[in-house]
Amino acid sequence: MIRHIVLFKFKSFESEALKSAKMQEIKLGLEALPAIIPEVKLLTVGLNVNTAEQFDLSLLTEFSSMEDLHTYAVHPDHLAVGKIIREVLEARSCVDSIF
Repeated sequence: MIRHIVLFKFKSFESEALKSAKMQEIKLGLEALPAIIPEVKLLTVGLNVNTAEQFDLSLLTEFSSMEDLHTYAVHPDHLAVGKIIREVLEARSCVDSIF
């Protein structure tokens, strides 16, 4: 099994309300993917509540293989959510591990 963990840091927003709305949009978009992409075995999205930390959102996904992760990565619905993320993305960190 492959565990794909991504942390996202977003650019500054004009207000916390705008940031919260965008984070919810991203969260809902990501959470819809397992119903569309059968290779996704698990997907959880976390919104950071610790303001002392630099990242805003975490994504944890699990796949049976690296090939399944690649299928997810290039899937049009995943790419559509990725476009929304890139519009507000400041930094991203990722690790893919075997477990």
